[in-house]
Amino acid sequence: MSVWLQIMDTAGAVLVLLGAAICLLGVAGMLRLPDVLSRSHAATKPQTLGLLLVLAGVALRLRGGMDVATLALIGFFQLMTGPVAAHLVARSAYRTGQIDHDELLFDDLDAQLSEPDGEWEREPEEGDPSAPGPEPDPDGGRDPGTDPAPGSG
Repeated sequence: MSVWLQIMDTAGAVLVLLGAAICLLGVAGMLRLPDVLSRSHAATKPQTLGLLLVLAGVALRLRGGMDVATLALIGFFQLMTGPVAAHLVARSAYRTGQIDHDELLFDDLDAQLSEPDGEWEREPEEGDPSAPGPEPDPDGGRDPGTDPAPGSG
């Protein structure tokens, strides 16, 4: 076994151990932090970094082209889905009132959600199947000042 392969194996083991330790710190943060936004941060940032370090360590150990490509795909999808999921959890917590607004430094979402013509309250367009139809006419389309048609009574 060459010296370079032994160095790569050792570096891979160190990266796996470091990534696992960072993931463990993220779990401790999820258990200890007080509110949803802090827990969401602890669930996303360290877990993503820890997983990427574990994947890099495993890639250094495996060294196969197909193995490294699979690990790269796993890392790519983790980077794409982790922050989006945390954002959706935080936004749903905000909308359901589980956020203490006094502790927020900036509350840009409040201005967006309180606008009367915001993106969440759109006006139906003409021809939209969800648009309400015309209101029924109680007189059946007749002029209110005229007598009913002869023989309709």
